[in-house]
Amino acid sequence: MKNIARKTLDEFIIERQEDFRYSTGELSRLLNSILLAARVVSYKVNKAGLVDILGAAGNVNVQGEEQKKLDVYANEVFIQTLVNREIVCGIASEENDNFITIQGLDEGHNNKYVVLMDPLDGSSNIEVNVSVGTIFSIYRRISPIGSPVTMEDFLQPGVNQVAAGYILYGTSTMIVYTTGRGVNGFTLNPAIGSFYLSHPNMRCPKNAKIYSVNEGNYVHFPQGVKDYIKYCQEEKEDRPYSARYIGSLVSDCHRNLITGGIYFYPSTHKSPKGKLRLLYECNPMAFITEQAGGSATDGVNRILELQPTELHQRTPFYCGSANMVEKLKDFIAQSEEKEKKQQ
Repeated sequence: MKNIARKTLDEFIIERQEDFRYSTGELSRLLNSILLAARVVSYKVNKAGLVDILGAAGNVNVQGEEQKKLDVYANEVFIQTLVNREIVCGIASEENDNFITIQGLDEGHNNKYVVLMDPLDGSSNIEVNVSVGTIFSIYRRISPIGSPVTMEDFLQPGVNQVAAGYILYGTSTMIVYTTGRGVNGFTLNPAIGSFYLSHPNMRCPKNAKIYSVNEGNYVHFPQGVKDYIKYCQEEKEDRPYSARYIGSLVSDCHRNLITGGIYFYPSTHKSPKGKLRLLYECNPMAFITEQAGGSATDGVNRILELQPTELHQRTPFYCGSANMVEKLKDFIAQSEEKEKKQQ
């Protein structure tokens, strides 16, 4: 078979420097720092059955969720890598109560970017050897350069993202990211530690036959979502659709990005505001999905236009193939209209 020379991620970034909105080199350095941390976490994930990294850490994070050892490890690796390289002025993580202010060696708070992240999405799956991932979102600070970051630097709507991506630790380790000019995926060659362009110009099909949702919560879903699920299951010419649910946001959305489909995590009676976090889960995944031709909504509003009010804010989330998301929105709107008439 003829060997095909693939571009490394470093080569791709250099060639596409115009994609970086402020083109100072800092953003590309920031992405490379994230990649360095990803290599370390990938190595540890792949050894998870051989070293003492499985199980609970004995702590509970700000979400009220039990932290896994690998959650804590991944969080520390990403934070330390970003801090040591002095590229960002602030970091917010799912695993930390508040944001972290980073002061450079010159003590001037002169860096321009903040990073929000879920360092290890789907960590409950790690003990059964199912794919997990990292999600990150990058914004340009809005507070004056030279001053410490403020909460307002993090509470920006998703449309302000300058870059976002996810790293998938599966049968291979991949990074998929966007800077607002399309989506590209790169696969790690573990033998030499480089990421190579494997999925150029990724596009999410507008229609598909896969829906991804935890149907165990069906009785708690809004009526419009229940109606849509029944629609997916109907015996029609192009249905029923196939249900595929991994339980890891990165894994489910990655599959749908490639093959088409819709992922949703609605509000429930127990979680009326939804469960997924807007800033470091929904916004970056929505940015990537839209850049690939898909759509993301809270059921009514575009995810990227929501104005955050708190760091760990939750929201209902519907994301994937554009026509499927629109169909689901129609069911939700019809149900809400029916409820209004009955009141």
